This record gives sequence, structure tokens and C-alpha cells, in this order.
Amino acid sequence: MAGARLLAAVLVLGLCAMAGAGKPSPCQCSRMNPDSRKNCGFPGITSEQCFSAGCCFDDSIPGVPWCFTPLPMQENEECVMEVSSRVNCGYPGISPEDCASRKCCFSDAIPEVPWCFFPKPVQDCHY
Repeated sequence: MAGARLLAAVLVLGLCAMAGAGKPSPCQCSRMNPDSRKNCGFPGITSEQCFSAGCCFDDSIPGVPWCFTPLPMQENEECVMEVSSRVNCGYPGISPEDCASRKCCFSDAIPEVPWCFFPKPVQDCHY
């Protein structure tokens, strides 16, 4: 019985944490390749429930998750994109400062991909 109460408390806390999550930006959602989507919901989830959990919602493509984990947020919205979409704007070992002087995006979180890359216009983004 105590185990069931503990499980209920954990579930409530998890739902509260999800409710506090913010709606992702349009670029975090629309620039995600549908084949790369990772499920973030449950069958029958509404767009409101999905967005309130901090996830993206797009039910226009059958056969892929409709509620899915967004792309990681970047310092600038123009820099939000899948790694495979990066077009190199620098050279190996470029510093964040040199990259910024080229008006490009910088992220060294993933090895063996361009760390300095061209931004994409935000006008391309939509829910």
C-alpha cells in the first residue's frame, strides 16, 4: 500500500513538472525531420497537452509520432536545426568569437560535425 502511495506521489510530481514546461519555439518543432521524431506523449494526446509538456505537436504526417521531443534550444532561434542540416561556416578549431565574427552559429556539443555553421531564417519556422 505504501508503494502505491509513493508511485502516485511520483506520478503527480512528474505531471506537475511537465505542466511547468514551456511551449517549444516554432523552429524547435518545424525543423525536426519527421523520421527523427522521438515520442513525447501517449495515444490520443491533444496538442494542448503536448505543448504544455514542453513537446512539439504535428499530426499532419501519418506513421510518425505526433507529439515529439523538440530540437535543443540555441542561443539564437536562427541556429536551431538538426545536426545534419548544418552547413560549415568555419574551419576545424574555430573559436566561438571567430565564428560570431562571421555572423554564424556556434555549438561544440557534438563531436565530428561542423561547430560553426550558417544560420537559417526564422521565417521558415512554423507550428
